[in-house]
Amino acid sequence: MNNMNTEDFKDIGFAKLDTGRKLRRGFSEAVFCECKTKDQLIQIFRTFKDSGQNVLGTRANKEQADAVQKEIEEVKYNEISRTLTLIQKPIKKEGEIAICTGGTGDIPVAEEAAVTAEFYGSRVKKYYDIGIAGIHRLFAKMEDIKKANVIIAVAGMEGALGGVIAGMTDIPVIAVPTSIGYGTSFKGLSALLTMLNSCAEGMTVVNIDNGFNAGYSANLINRKISGVN
Repeated sequence: MNNMNTEDFKDIGFAKLDTGRKLRRGFSEAVFCECKTKDQLIQIFRTFKDSGQNVLGTRANKEQADAVQKEIEEVKYNEISRTLTLIQKPIKKEGEIAICTGGTGDIPVAEEAAVTAEFYGSRVKKYYDIGIAGIHRLFAKMEDIKKANVIIAVAGMEGALGGVIAGMTDIPVIAVPTSIGYGTSFKGLSALLTMLNSCAEGMTVVNIDNGFNAGYSANLINRKISGVN
């Protein structure tokens, strides 16, 4: 680990931005936008821009995005994934991550995972609406899915998609429970418990609706498998 000093972060009063994270961990800091004001986000993104770094913002709404883009036109907004990206240095994408969803309602979480994985340097292929209610849709894509180094399975309701895929492959599977579903799905708790209790080996589970962590973790695995330091 390189020596850390006060130059490893930028103190902007209300926040201390971890500008040294890329040197320590290989990837730049991500900004959770949901709890921040528009002015705070503008200042954060401007600081990262001035430092010449790429930056990813998650859980940003349209109002926040409009405010940031008005001040920093290079920032891009993905309304489906609710992500903001500022890319100042080229990103070389390696390997392959397959992202699968049970239904179309799971796509926003899957898109957050996709944007995250691509931002940090992975190629992504998407297989949406292939849930077990019509399991032949999954079977039709299974050979293509198996070409990936890592699989992300995103599902709400009972959350069975991850376990089914893990039971059919020898590839690491990261399961993401979503808050999609009727009353007794308990806003994703049912899917979370199904995934945590799966008897299919090799499946890792992240928190409810946490596409960011799934994309980040899948990227780490994918890049190691691809031989990228």
